[in-house]
Amino acid sequence: MRKVEKMYVIDDDKIYHFLLKNLFRQNNIAATPVFFSNGQDAIDHIKANKNNNAELPDLILLDVNMPIMDGWQFLEEYNMMLEELPKASTIFMISSSNDEQDLNKAKKYSNIVKDYFLKPICKEDLEKIFILDRA
Repeated sequence: MRKVEKMYVIDDDKIYHFLLKNLFRQNNIAATPVFFSNGQDAIDHIKANKNNNAELPDLILLDVNMPIMDGWQFLEEYNMMLEELPKASTIFMISSSNDEQDLNKAKKYSNIVKDYFLKPICKEDLEKIFILDRA
């Protein structure tokens, strides 16, 4: 299993937060997510903790469509500050958008975005994200 000490979920959908917590519990994923309802809040938190490795995420689950700062804007900001961070996070985009433009745009961030999943994510998606041992 991928070692995840700290995980950020950047998504404005509170129902999705609830479903995600349940999905983690049902699949014995011990990581406790820190939720942000937009990219700006997450960027501010990362900037405030950029010298505190324990507060920085190992994994980020990022939505595309959010108010204030969307997923693409978050990626731009995160990419610009990456050199200042003591570690890079593994980022998976998780969105309800199956628009070809979004899928292609995610590929342009292949240096920081590992994969793109459609909502709702399922056990098979979690297996890819967390590299779960198959029973």
